Amino acid sequence: MSDAVIKEYAPGDILGLALEWRNSGRGVALATVVKTWGSSPRPAGSNLVVADDGRFEGSVSAGCVEGAVIEAGLETIKTGRQQLLEYGVTNDEAWAVGLACGGQIQILVERVE
Repeated sequence: MSDAVIKEYAPGDILGLALEWRNSGRGVALATVVKTWGSSPRPAGSNLVVADDGRFEGSVSAGCVEGAVIEAGLETIKTGRQQLLEYGVTNDEAWAVGLACGGQIQILVERVE
């Protein structure tokens, strides 16, 4: 029988998962929706965590800009520099990228130390 302790985090406990990944030696970045305007897919406070091996969990945009946020997270892990990202589109372009009502979101990406 192994002496390893398995820690479980509650579904949706992105901060707990970020800490778990960091404590296991992974580089980790946390993306947080800090502000929204108009209609946006996720409310302020929503999180996405990214590990240096490319794993991610959570959501900041219901899929429409997650790829770009994950890339920013990987860059932040490497450089240590936080980033403030802003995404928004006009109503005409909204459906093409997934911001169904033309909303805007501002996302802070920071390395978990």
